[in-house]
Amino acid sequence: MPDDVGLLQRTQVAEAEALAAILRAHAEKLPPPERSDQFGALFNRFGDARVVLLGEATHGTSEFYRARAAITQRLIVEHGFNIVAVEADWPDAAHIDRYVRHLAPAREARAAFQRFPTWMWRNEEVLAFIDWLRLHNQRLPAERRAAFRGLDVYSLGASIEAVLRYLDEVDPNAAAGARRRYGCLTPWQDEPAEYGRAVLYGQKDPCEEKTIEQLNQLLAHRLDYLRQDGEAFFDAAQNARIVRAAERYYRIMYRGGSESWNLRDRHMFDTLKALLEAGGPGAKAVVWAHNSHIGNAAATAMGWQGEFNIGELCRTAFGEDAALIGFGTDRGTVAAADDWDGEMRVKTVLPARPDSWELAFRKAGVTRSLTDWRRSAGAAARRQLAEALAKPRQERAIGVIYRPQSEFLSHYFEAVLADQFDAYVWFEETHAVTPLAGGRPHGMPDTYPFGL
Repeated sequence: MPDDVGLLQRTQVAEAEALAAILRAHAEKLPPPERSDQFGALFNRFGDARVVLLGEATHGTSEFYRARAAITQRLIVEHGFNIVAVEADWPDAAHIDRYVRHLAPAREARAAFQRFPTWMWRNEEVLAFIDWLRLHNQRLPAERRAAFRGLDVYSLGASIEAVLRYLDEVDPNAAAGARRRYGCLTPWQDEPAEYGRAVLYGQKDPCEEKTIEQLNQLLAHRLDYLRQDGEAFFDAAQNARIVRAAERYYRIMYRGGSESWNLRDRHMFDTLKALLEAGGPGAKAVVWAHNSHIGNAAATAMGWQGEFNIGELCRTAFGEDAALIGFGTDRGTVAAADDWDGEMRVKTVLPARPDSWELAFRKAGVTRSLTDWRRSAGAAARRQLAEALAKPRQERAIGVIYRPQSEFLSHYFEAVLADQFDAYVWFEETHAVTPLAGGRPHGMPDTYPFGL
């Protein structure tokens, strides 16, 4: 048996080295992301897309955030992108949006990104980008400022509060009705997973009809509300949609299978579509989310098991007007927890497996690279790359939890890179993000995005 294992590993390494030779020939060297103008310039080729989806192989790697910031800056400044849509809760991102677009500060006391995993968005890398975005927007008229929006579905309690706060201001009678309907969920709004558990075990009737009724009531008065403040209504309506989606998400999450994953990614895609439609024909969006969301799921073990994602939905809806860009690394450190709701730790990322895509990129020997098999120059080069990347290999995915001791079972899945992404950004060695301390730094305005 040991001889068989050794033979398999040698075969896998040999295959990786053959693939690495092709990758080496086509890899475009990238400067450090701190040289944002030079780094971003290499992504001009994606400027004609309507949606550019930028991934990450972990939720806690500094280089991924800084690279996405540099690419996004270039797309905003040079190519007219005006929406940054991220894998984050809508109400939390709304704090950031008010800051970067110089809108009135939020009235609620809830600070942004206080829910686990706080380091995913409350970090120095994100702060540097949003400060840049605020400065960029300052020079522009309000209608041309780039927005920062959240796509996710987890904000049940915060979204209920936002709908009620809005109705209290514009229609107190409607607010009273909304409180009655949402009263079905109020006891669980801070612990929505407990609501799902109670429904599952027959201890609570579902609140689905109440959330749908409230959304329909809000939309029924859209003309009146739009006349008062169109932006405020759009925010309230999106929060009502989140309440509807979150109620179902937490109700089905205990069943297992693909249903809850698909609901979440469908919601993220629907939110992205709503943002583009609200922005008009010229609206263009950059999406920041994990590789597992922005790559085409149909080319991965996820899709083969019945899951889809925002990347697959964008590919279907937008075709070549969507650019799917994955990110990867071999080793380094990452910010992650041992378990859900656990403490953030800086963990060592193990070197990649012999049968992985990551090992092939490491063997290529380019420290930082862009490999593009959709928009690179030369049909022959594109064809050679696509053929080389057309067989399944293992791909690593580290989320907010990283368990090196069970890495293969916990963090690897099969994928066909040629169909999963259009291009791939590689950093051989990476480092953990730097989380922000609480509070507002001295001298920062009251609109400071991370709140109290």
